[in-house]
Amino acid sequence: MTSSSGEPWRVGVLFSKTGYMSVIEETQLRGTLLAIDELNEAGGINGRPIQPVVYDPSSEASAFGRYAKKLLIDDGISTIFGCYTSSSRKAVLPVVERLNGLLWYPTLYEGFEFSPNVIYTGAGPNQNSLELFRYLMETHGKRFYFIGSDYVYPRVSNRIMREFVRANSAQVVGERYVALRPNRAEFYDVMRDIRELRPDAIFSTVVGDGTVFLYQAYAECGFDPRTMPIASLTTTEAEVSAMGPDVGEGHVTAAPYFQGVESDQNHRFLRRWKKIYGDDFAANMCSEAAYFQVSLFAQALRATNSLETESLRPAVLGLNIDAPQGQISINPMCGHANLWARIGRVNRAGQFDIIRQSSAAVNADPYLVGYGRNLAFS
Repeated sequence: MTSSSGEPWRVGVLFSKTGYMSVIEETQLRGTLLAIDELNEAGGINGRPIQPVVYDPSSEASAFGRYAKKLLIDDGISTIFGCYTSSSRKAVLPVVERLNGLLWYPTLYEGFEFSPNVIYTGAGPNQNSLELFRYLMETHGKRFYFIGSDYVYPRVSNRIMREFVRANSAQVVGERYVALRPNRAEFYDVMRDIRELRPDAIFSTVVGDGTVFLYQAYAECGFDPRTMPIASLTTTEAEVSAMGPDVGEGHVTAAPYFQGVESDQNHRFLRRWKKIYGDDFAANMCSEAAYFQVSLFAQALRATNSLETESLRPAVLGLNIDAPQGQISINPMCGHANLWARIGRVNRAGQFDIIRQSSAAVNADPYLVGYGRNLAFS
């Protein structure tokens, strides 16, 4: 893997093009391939093109593990860009650790994990959950209703959010989980519960097709986001497009990136994105992370001229890059990205108006070590 020949650098790509998670994972796939195309058009890395080997796990967590093993053993590949759900990441994790591969994971997640075989480029709880809770407490009230898809990420995220609630004399008035492959009827039952409990805000960690069903059921029930918004960590421009901008309007999301970020780098990114994918296929926080992590990979590969994990991963730690969201870096203490914290509200055009943002990237703190046992806010 360190040859100076013109043979391509082969990397694995694992995002779902089909199944219930394809609405968001397709955007991560496109972000990854866009970044690879840009690098190849510029001459590749050290004179060698990057060749993606792409498999479609079809939204099945177990398939991610099988394809990761195929990439590392059958295809002789050591670096993989992939995974959206924590379930899929946890299926890949023992494979890359056992076979010493390197997974680049571009998705927000629940934190409380470290692996020497993963670079985490999505937001952790101190970069999104904490900021969203502060915003909701200041603008809407102290009574929360939790709804999530029934798997690892929503349950752990709700546990973290519940700690914020408890430490600040707030209240969780209801908590429900829906299937990863939900039917619409589940959400009408949830809406009846919400109508009875009357929370100040709905905290959502629903993913995939369920996100569309949730917001559509909310709209059909006649609720008003000005007084009781759905506040999410997982709803992006992709889901808003699928549900309809009129349905999403007024609801809020916490994320490091929205298309409306004002920066030269973001404008360049969006021009290229729209040239390839058109105006109707929006970029989002997950596609942006998938895009910039390829650039970080390229920096490290250029320096090491090796895809071996023992060489590549140390070269990534501490790297910084001017990403579309702003200047970011990889925290050398934990292998997670230092990312921006933003709150966005959906507008009628299906984009997010940025209503709050940090002044710089927020240091990654996946174990919330910086908050100790006191999570109360002054």
